[in-house]
Amino acid sequence: MKLAILGYGKMGKTVENIATSRGHDIVYKTSNNLDIDRLKQAEVAIDFSTPEAAYFNITACLENNIAIVSGTTGWLNRFEDAVKLCKSQAGKFLYASNFSIGVNVFFELNSQLAKMMSGLKEYDVKLKEVHHLEKKDAPSGTAISLADHIIKETEYTDWSYPPEDSQNSIPIEAERKAGVFGFHDVTYDSDIDTITISHNAKSREGFAHGGVVAAEWILKQNDGVYSMKDVLQLNSST
Repeated sequence: MKLAILGYGKMGKTVENIATSRGHDIVYKTSNNLDIDRLKQAEVAIDFSTPEAAYFNITACLENNIAIVSGTTGWLNRFEDAVKLCKSQAGKFLYASNFSIGVNVFFELNSQLAKMMSGLKEYDVKLKEVHHLEKKDAPSGTAISLADHIIKETEYTDWSYPPEDSQNSIPIEAERKAGVFGFHDVTYDSDIDTITISHNAKSREGFAHGGVVAAEWILKQNDGVYSMKDVLQLNSST
């Protein structure tokens, strides 16, 4: 496929290495303002840019009939606008807060555990995430997704960051440390015992590999808005 990489930092360079190893042609890569003429050479774009640039990048791709796969977090106040634009343009748009195949399995495990814990009122849930020092948004998009999945299956109504002591809110703790690619855990705690599930990313390659797999997949689809659940066929009821 002919691929554009929007956001050519450490993640973008890892995407480039994986995509070229799989036989794809990188026709455009940038961390600056878009050159629309060069962008138009691509069939699909992978966006690992910044929260400030993501919505503009997505809009530019959809308006120019380029499938767009975005893994940038921190811009989701415009997500519904992107969905509406995708539908009006009959475009192809896939967003994931995390492209790691392991994390998406973790999402499913989290949802199933939340279902099981929903009636056990003696347990309180909390989330923790740790990322590298360069990550700009907090809490992470992955942590927010985990919280949203728990809210869907339980009586919790929202999440809080910084963490707040509230019966209806899921507290999220976020830390930034050197050399951490992404750690998330979900803990259910009671006076009797503690249940914890966690995911620890060992490198950027898992995220980049999943992004390339998603780009390969979306090219074969009809127009629409997709997620990694569609790519990986994780079709649980959640």
